[in-house]
Amino acid sequence: MSLKSVTRKGATISATAIAALALASCSAGQITQTSNQVAAVDGGEAESEDGNIAVRDVAIQVEPDTGEASLKFTASNQAYANEEFTLDSITVDGQDVALEGLEPLTRNTSIVGNSADLLDEIPQSDNDRIQYVATELENDDYGYAGHRPVVFSFSNGDIELNATVSAPQMPAGEMDRDVESTEGYEAN
Repeated sequence: MSLKSVTRKGATISATAIAALALASCSAGQITQTSNQVAAVDGGEAESEDGNIAVRDVAIQVEPDTGEASLKFTASNQAYANEEFTLDSITVDGQDVALEGLEPLTRNTSIVGNSADLLDEIPQSDNDRIQYVATELENDDYGYAGHRPVVFSFSNGDIELNATVSAPQMPAGEMDRDVESTEGYEAN
């Protein structure tokens, strides 16, 4: 192999490596505008620092017709050991959420929170692994697709996250999109 051929191969490999490095580092260190934002859909989630408690599907719901607000969430004890935790309080942007009659969360148990009306509409388990709690908030001028800070205080620490403000899901099959209507929807 001639020296010219070896030099050409070396130059080609070097150019390829430099191009790959340049392309890989193109976005390194860049922070996107949406990296710390909550998506405008239901369902914020977080875990306690020790990983034993998880909160899922956290959303502030505002009824479009009445303006009544509630907090939707599921809190679960996902500890490997037989540990018991209590949900001591929840605040939404500093406003207390009433929690009445909750038992401690034992291993593999959950608390499901929602408005009283929406809890009545969902099928509920008849075993003792899931507790249901009605939540109610004073509507603090919540705007759809916005978000507010929520703090869950458990006996093993606080869980903080931003919850999206949304309307409750429409019941499946009960509404049709009517493009001719100025309201946009009509009941079946």
